[in-house]
Amino acid sequence: MKTLSRRDMLKAGLLAPAAVAAAKGVGPLGSPMQPVDESVFPMSVYDPPDPATPAFGRERLLLDFGWRFHFGHATDPAKDFGNTGNFQKTGNFLPACGIAFDDTDWKSVNLPHDWAIELPFKNDPALQSKGFYPLGRAYPETSVGWYRRVFDLPREDAGKRITIEFDGAYRESLVVFNGFYIGRHSGGYDPFGFDLTDFANAGGRNVLLLRVDATSSDGWFYEGAGIYRHVWLVKTGPVHVKKWGTFVKSQVRSGEAALSIRTEVANHGKGSQNVRVVSTVLDPADKEVASGAAAAVSVPEGDEQSCEQELVVKRPQLWSLDERNLYKLVTELRIGSQTVDRYETTFGIRTVGFDASRGFLLNGNPVKLKGTCNHQDHAGVGAAVPDAVQYYRIAKLQEMGCNSIRTSHNPPTPELLDACDRMGVLVFDETRMMSSNPEGMAQFANLVRRDRNRPCVFMWSMGNEEGQANTDKGVLILSAMKALAAKLDGSRPVSIAPTGAIGTGGLAECDVFGYNYMDPGAEAFHKEHPDKPVMGTETVSAVCTRGIYITDPKKGFVASYDPYTTSGRASAEGWWSFCNARPWLSGGFVWTGFDYRGEPSPNGWPNISSQYGIIDTCGFPKDSFFYYQSWWTEKPVLHLFPHWNWQGMEGKRIAVWAYSNQDKVELLVNGKSLGVKDVKKDAHVAWVVEYAPGVIEARAYKGDKVTMTTKRETTGAPSQLVITTSRDEIRADGEDVAMFAVEVRDAQGRVVPVTDNDVTFKIRGFGKLIGTGNGDPTNQQPDKGESRKAFCGLCMGLVQATKDAGSITVEVRSPGLTPAKATISARQVTLRPQVATWERDVPDGSGITGLWRPAPIDTGGNEFIAFLAGAGPMIFTLRQEGGGLTGTVEGNNISFIGGGDVPVPIEEGKVDGSSVSFKAGRNTYKGTVKGDRLELDRSIYMPWHMPTPAPEDPNRPDIGPAPDNSDPSIGEFRHLPQSIPLVLQRVKG
Repeated sequence: MKTLSRRDMLKAGLLAPAAVAAAKGVGPLGSPMQPVDESVFPMSVYDPPDPATPAFGRERLLLDFGWRFHFGHATDPAKDFGNTGNFQKTGNFLPACGIAFDDTDWKSVNLPHDWAIELPFKNDPALQSKGFYPLGRAYPETSVGWYRRVFDLPREDAGKRITIEFDGAYRESLVVFNGFYIGRHSGGYDPFGFDLTDFANAGGRNVLLLRVDATSSDGWFYEGAGIYRHVWLVKTGPVHVKKWGTFVKSQVRSGEAALSIRTEVANHGKGSQNVRVVSTVLDPADKEVASGAAAAVSVPEGDEQSCEQELVVKRPQLWSLDERNLYKLVTELRIGSQTVDRYETTFGIRTVGFDASRGFLLNGNPVKLKGTCNHQDHAGVGAAVPDAVQYYRIAKLQEMGCNSIRTSHNPPTPELLDACDRMGVLVFDETRMMSSNPEGMAQFANLVRRDRNRPCVFMWSMGNEEGQANTDKGVLILSAMKALAAKLDGSRPVSIAPTGAIGTGGLAECDVFGYNYMDPGAEAFHKEHPDKPVMGTETVSAVCTRGIYITDPKKGFVASYDPYTTSGRASAEGWWSFCNARPWLSGGFVWTGFDYRGEPSPNGWPNISSQYGIIDTCGFPKDSFFYYQSWWTEKPVLHLFPHWNWQGMEGKRIAVWAYSNQDKVELLVNGKSLGVKDVKKDAHVAWVVEYAPGVIEARAYKGDKVTMTTKRETTGAPSQLVITTSRDEIRADGEDVAMFAVEVRDAQGRVVPVTDNDVTFKIRGFGKLIGTGNGDPTNQQPDKGESRKAFCGLCMGLVQATKDAGSITVEVRSPGLTPAKATISARQVTLRPQVATWERDVPDGSGITGLWRPAPIDTGGNEFIAFLAGAGPMIFTLRQEGGGLTGTVEGNNISFIGGGDVPVPIEEGKVDGSSVSFKAGRNTYKGTVKGDRLELDRSIYMPWHMPTPAPEDPNRPDIGPAPDNSDPSIGEFRHLPQSIPLVLQRVKG
């Protein structure tokens, strides 16, 4: 018996029983007859927005490449790189942040990175919300990860402000930089950052270290683990625009738009500065359409000031679902005649609002919200979703007719909002923590400040299904959050996705009254409060398995027929027919657009993902996709199901359904018509057919004219693989991704819907396989492996470009089947500004030239000697030329008291046969060369003078003071040796 999830408990008692007769399978992806567009891939091209133009010292550099990763341990410091935290002294917080630390056994990774997706599944009921990945207090060895990145900063960065920005890391982050403890962040979804200026080495090497702890949970769904969003290194002058420090609010009037612009200026320089803000507005074609310079404002040292400006744009090009017009605000800060900062902000001009009788209004026109809720993970990559996959997911939703998304249940990654801004999708932007405590308010403030310029964001969500929202405490919490949104934005309404109520307690604070799964309750609320706008914040929650038509709890599958209900849940047709018939209802958000890991309702193990999606985890549409496409788009649609491979069920009665938005549909079985049926608005048509192998065919009519046909045939045995790519060309930037869909077909080229052949992916050229998937909620093959079963005849590989241009060929094979391959090109592009990857230079030469590290040192258990000797990580870079020796020693001066973690040059270095000697800083080294070993004596440097006690006085009293010139506090350390043995071993890095 599975453990009940939170969602199971919420929906208990609401599910209407439905009798369904169905069977396993999926039909062909497209018809060889008159075209029925059920293509695998949406028509979309990922083309990321251009980065801001660097100027006047401001740079925003991507810091995704060249990281090292290693598991730590949540409970054992010995397995957690000594993470006891040296808070005693500044600058020597953890050995792993030392420049000499040996990370050669750490795994090389690029960001975004989700280590959870690489863990083995474990049948533990406590893990079902996490997709049965071993995370949490019971799994300390896989719940902590360490990330290390070494990089150089040019000498010219001296005097600049250096900050690090994380778009998101799950969940508790400890940040150390150049040995200095920088800070912590709690929360898996909101962005965070730190000022590194005082600890940075301009003109030298820098080490960034993160410990990420995924032991705790924010949600009851898969959340991933690690640095799963982008990281940025930002450089500015001392006087600069704050992070998210510009806000453009537009008021559309007849023939023009009035822009209210707020700019927040920070002064980290010396003394007060008189700063003038110059704002320039560029239209979608990058032409200047408005500009203005504000009067200079005095910004005290260490303080900040806001500047308010008003500009007018004539004949504005409004942002809408069809016309995604994006403007750019260029902000320049000037001190006297000098420009000290340049900051760019993308924004849109449009109006949003709600009318109690007309619903949601975009630019004054009613728009029914055809929305979906979505978690953030995807097949093959988990929560570390590449930017191109965000665009792919949005395009797939748009193909269905979806025009809006709710970011359930957390702030989204910025790149998802980029896609929505540029592709024309509205966003109900949700915070994770509904609270007026400092952490909750900070998270909500970050969300609002970060996203307030985005035209796609039409409303703020203050939380999800919070019982306290319905209470008196909820009044206090939500009113505080609403006031914060008004202060930081004030141009959008606020709402919340409630549970079990509409408009009670704190819910009354909302500008728009949401409801979850309560269609009858919404009707009653509207009758009682006809002046209140209403929206379905979460609806439907219909479960089904792609390509499956018989519900089988033992297998973990749910049939794909849509059970009709009128409760507001479990039925796509039941909800949408209710919603679409009521103009006052603004629309709603279906749970969910895509399947997601965790919350494997309605089944437990071996299910590892949910089945609520209209689309599976890969992006393959389920049958219900075509119901929504029929009624959410103007595109002609005809979709027929189930498949027609029912061996052993001859003579059994099978329900045959068609989704279409044409006037009528006729069904033919092996050439015989079973009649024409009228298509009712927002409904489907159905027949019951006695199964016989062959063909079922649907014909759609407009009036008396056949407009579309499609069919499902009884296929032969699997014979061949066919591969299709989402894009013919991608960017050679190390980030871009193409999806490769694989179909198992018979000898006649028909997709075989009842097979699960194992498919192996092989990549050649300038790309790499970053994950696979198949949409099977029970499949437990590794996402990062090279093979995947073709669930109901389908599977997918995700391939990412390298930074080199050229071709990428993906070949797929399966035993006994004809293989297939597809080739795409990776075109050379200008990489977006990024921090260069770093590799330690390995000197090449004769003698003892090379890299050397100490073997473990024997200090006799004396920790004091270990500290003085610098027994932490060290590396010796030696260059021998004849009898001379040069190079550096790193880690030479590290000690308990902190500091000294800089490369020290070797001086007076000599090699004479097998003898070697040199100085480095305050230490001298002498010894012998023995092949790949250097056996040395290292001097011990004492940071204070060791006193010499006076000679023993024979008349000293039996009880009395210590001898003159002695220091009892030193104790036995007065017997320290002058040197200690040190053995170096040759290493490669």
